[in-house]
Amino acid sequence: MKSAADESIKRRCGAHTQYRTADGTRVPGVTTITGVMDKPALVRWANLQGLAGVDTTKYVDETAKIGTLAHYLVECRLLEIEPDLSDATPNQLTAAQVCFQKWLKWEEGVGIKQTDFAMAEAVLVSEKHRFGGTIDIACVLNGKSTLIDVKTCKGIYGEHKTQVAGGYSILLEDAGFAVEQVIIVRIGREESEGFEQVNISDTEIRMHRKRFLLCRELYECNRMIDRK
Repeated sequence: MKSAADESIKRRCGAHTQYRTADGTRVPGVTTITGVMDKPALVRWANLQGLAGVDTTKYVDETAKIGTLAHYLVECRLLEIEPDLSDATPNQLTAAQVCFQKWLKWEEGVGIKQTDFAMAEAVLVSEKHRFGGTIDIACVLNGKSTLIDVKTCKGIYGEHKTQVAGGYSILLEDAGFAVEQVIIVRIGREESEGFEQVNISDTEIRMHRKRFLLCRELYECNRMIDRK
């Protein structure tokens, strides 16, 4: 029998999360806000895929499902519940398991324990800056309050750092969790996509927070202009 926690996770994985302030106003998510940033690497990738005859819509949809499943496996481990994998295709499950095994190896390597985790897949909203986001992991690592974000992509780019060290760290700070370090753990969907741990310095965190808030302002300007 699936637990209430398991059902909650599955609902979050199955639909785009809506973020609302205390007064019920819907606000944009972190990834929507960072969507205003220029992404030259993505443009080049899409162009190459198009030249190769690849349907990028189907490709992105499949990789997104694999990424969601990998996050689900990590979350179930942190919450110590049995995952329900009945909806996954064999291809999705195989790729997600590759990611998950990389996570387990990283987890073992840093010596993190279940009791170190404070939040997993926490949905937060900043009343001050009026945006929301879903935090992968907040924990204590090596004695420091740490924000960890899990990526299943082929590489870490500037927008990823602004998303995590900017938007997500602001959300945690506003929720009362003082972020002392930010780490992105990339667990590729295939063995060839590799693994990496990216530690973001204090100076970088300050700059990415500043850039994120500028993106938040630009997002609002764009929205107001588009309404006219």
